[in-house]
Amino acid sequence: MNSLLITTILLALSFGLAPATAADFLDARDCGASGSKFETIAATTAGSKQITVSNVGDFKVGQGVTVSRCNVQYHDARLWGPASPYSSARPLGDTVEIRGYDGSTGGWFVFILEVEQAEPATFRWSDNLVLHGNEWAGRKVPITFDWQKLSNGIEIKFKRQDWQPGHMVTFSARDQLISVVEKIEGKTLTLRDAANRTAGDAVVRHSDRDAIQAAINRAIREKRNVFFPAGHYRIPGGLVVKEAAIQIEGADGVNTVLDISGGNGACFSLIGGPEVTIRNFRMIGHTGLADAPGAFQMSNKQHSFWPSALKSCQAVTFKGTERVLIENVHASQMSAECFYSQGPGRTGQGEPKRYTKSLTFLRCSVTDCAANAFNNNDVAENTTILYCRVDGAGWQAYEGPGRFIKIIGNYIRNNGNGVWVGSMNSRSEDFDKLGCGQAIIADNVIEGIGRNYHGIWVERGASQVVIANNLFINFANNLPGGYAPRAIEVSSNTDPGLPAHNVTVTGNIIDLTDPEGKSKPRIGIKVSASGTIVSNNQIYVRGACDPLVTGISLSEPALDVIVHDNLIRNCGRGFVTDPVRAKITEVIDPTTFLCLGWPDESKLSHRYRGWNVAWLRGDRVVGQLSLADFDPVTLRYRLTAPRELKVGDQLEAFPPSANWNLHDNTITGCLQPVVLDAHGSDTSLFRNNLIERGGVTNATQAITGSGRFKMSDNHIAGFDKK
Repeated sequence: MNSLLITTILLALSFGLAPATAADFLDARDCGASGSKFETIAATTAGSKQITVSNVGDFKVGQGVTVSRCNVQYHDARLWGPASPYSSARPLGDTVEIRGYDGSTGGWFVFILEVEQAEPATFRWSDNLVLHGNEWAGRKVPITFDWQKLSNGIEIKFKRQDWQPGHMVTFSARDQLISVVEKIEGKTLTLRDAANRTAGDAVVRHSDRDAIQAAINRAIREKRNVFFPAGHYRIPGGLVVKEAAIQIEGADGVNTVLDISGGNGACFSLIGGPEVTIRNFRMIGHTGLADAPGAFQMSNKQHSFWPSALKSCQAVTFKGTERVLIENVHASQMSAECFYSQGPGRTGQGEPKRYTKSLTFLRCSVTDCAANAFNNNDVAENTTILYCRVDGAGWQAYEGPGRFIKIIGNYIRNNGNGVWVGSMNSRSEDFDKLGCGQAIIADNVIEGIGRNYHGIWVERGASQVVIANNLFINFANNLPGGYAPRAIEVSSNTDPGLPAHNVTVTGNIIDLTDPEGKSKPRIGIKVSASGTIVSNNQIYVRGACDPLVTGISLSEPALDVIVHDNLIRNCGRGFVTDPVRAKITEVIDPTTFLCLGWPDESKLSHRYRGWNVAWLRGDRVVGQLSLADFDPVTLRYRLTAPRELKVGDQLEAFPPSANWNLHDNTITGCLQPVVLDAHGSDTSLFRNNLIERGGVTNATQAITGSGRFKMSDNHIAGFDKK
C-alpha cells in the first residue's frame, strides 16, 4: 500500500468520512445547471427583453444566461482614505460623479483615482488595476471640479471638498447582463431583464450560478450532498456554503470545471458550519500573472493598497468552518488569494463557539495566479497542505500566521515567495500565551524557475518551526536589481509584529546553481532570529565558485544560535556573520528614542536590558552606549545614561552573551570561506570547523573579520594566511 493511499485513508478516517451513496447526492444537472460551454452571438435592443441569437444551441427556458455588451452599469463605487484604506472605505455617494461609459471598447474596467497632493489638488489614475504596481495612466492631473476625461469614454467630476493625499476613488464599469431565459421562439430568447444598450455583437453564455446555489441550499436543508457531472459550469459570481455539513464533488479534477472568469467572488465561500469537503474540480478565474494587479504605496506615504480585491476572483474561501477537506482541486488565473482563510480563532481568554480547527488541502494545484496560492489571514488551526503543486503565484505559495501548520511533500516554483510562515502584524498578548505560526515545513521541492524572493521564509510572530528535508533545485536569482533571494530565511524582522523564534533548519539540500551561468547575489540560509538551530544542511553551487553567492549568513541581535554539521561548497562567501543596524526615527529625551531596524521584542523577552550599542553617524563610530530597557507597548528604547542623540543616528545592538555555538561545519571552495563581522561576545564560539581552499585559487584567507569570537580546534587547509 503506497504512502499516498495510506495518507488518503488516514485523512478520511480523521474527517470521519464514510462513503456516500448515490442517494445521498443531489445532481447539479438535475437541479437546473447546464454544465455547458456553449455560447453564441446575439443582437440586443435597448429597453427590450428580447434578444436574437445566431444559434439557440442548448439553451432552455428557465436557465440562467449572461449577455455581454448590452447592460452598461457602474458598481462597487467607493471612497477610501485618507487614513488607512482598509478601515476607511465607504460608499462613494455624490463625492465624485461618473458618466460616459458605453461598453464599446471593452466589457469590464476598474478605475482607481488617488489624490496625490492637496495644494494644488491633483490626482493619479489607472484603468488596469495599476498593473505591476507602477503603470498609472495619468499622474499629477489637476482636479478641476468639472468633467474630466479618463479612458474608454469615462468622465468624472470631483465634488468641491477637502481632498487630501490618500483619498482614493474606485469603481467598476461593466456591460454584462445577468438574466434568465423565460421564452424561446425560433431564434428569439425572451429574458427576465431588459438590455439597456443596443448591440449587434453581444455574446450569450450559460450562467449556472443560481441553479448551483439552489442545489447547495437544498442539500444543506435536506442533509445531503451535491454531485457535479463532468461539464463546464459558468458562474458570474461566487457560491456560498453556509452553516453546512456537506460534500461537494465533481466527476474528476479535469473535466468538471467551475468558470468564474466573468465575475467577482470565490467559486465557493464557506461560512461557518461543522464540516465541508470539496473535491474533484478545475476552477478558472480571469487574471493570471501577466495581468497581475500591482500593490502600491499611497500618496500619503503611510499606507499601501492591494487592488486585486477590486476585481477579485478566488477558488475557495473559509470563514470559521470547523473541519474542511479540499482534495484534487486545481485552480488557475485567480486574481486574489486563491485559497483564503479569514475567520475567528482562539485567544488567551477563550475560544469562539465555532472556528476552523482543521483545514486540509490534498493533491491540489495552483497555476498562473496573480496573488497567494494558500493564505491563512487568521489563526485558523491545523492547516495542512499535502502533495500539492504551486507553479506561478504572484505573491506566496503559502502565507499566514495560522497555528499548527503542516506543509509537506509539495512542489513549488515561480512565485513571489515560496512559503511564508508568520506574517502577523499584531503584537497582541494572546501570542505570548498561544503563539502563532507553529509549523512543520518538510519534504518539499522548490525549483528556481521564474521569480524567487524567498524559498521558505519565517518572520513576524512565527515560533516553534521545523524546516526539514526540503530540496532546492537551481535556486537562482531571476529578479531585477541587486536583491539577493534567500532559499531559507529565519528573520527577526517585526514590522510591527513580534519576532520569530525557536526554529530548527535541518537536512535541507540547497543547490544555488544558476543553470544559465549568471552570477547574481543569492543566499542559502539567512538567520537573524533567536533560538535557531541550523544543522546538517548542504549548500552549494555546482561547478566553479560563484563570487556573489553566500552559503550561511548569521546576523545579530539573534541569541542562542547553534550552527553545526553543514556542508558549504563553491560559494563566494561561505559562512558570514554581521551586525544589525538601526536608525533613530525620533528622540523623546536624552535617554529615550524610537528606531527602525531592531526587532521589537515581546514583554517576555530580554527587552535589551544590559545590551551594548555601537553609536554611529554615517559609518563613523562616535560612542558606546548601554541599553536599560525596551518598552514592548510604546516601542521606546531607553539608555542607562543620557546622550545627545539625533534623528538619523545609527545604532548597532549586541548582547553581553550571545550564546552562538558554530561548530563542525565543512566549508570548501569558497572565495571568502568565513567572515566574522558581527560584534560577538564571550559566548560566541567558532570551533571544530573544517575550512579547505578547494579549487579557488584567489582565496587568500580562511577566516576574516573583527568580531569577538572564541576559536578552537578549527582545521584549515590550503591557505597561506590563516
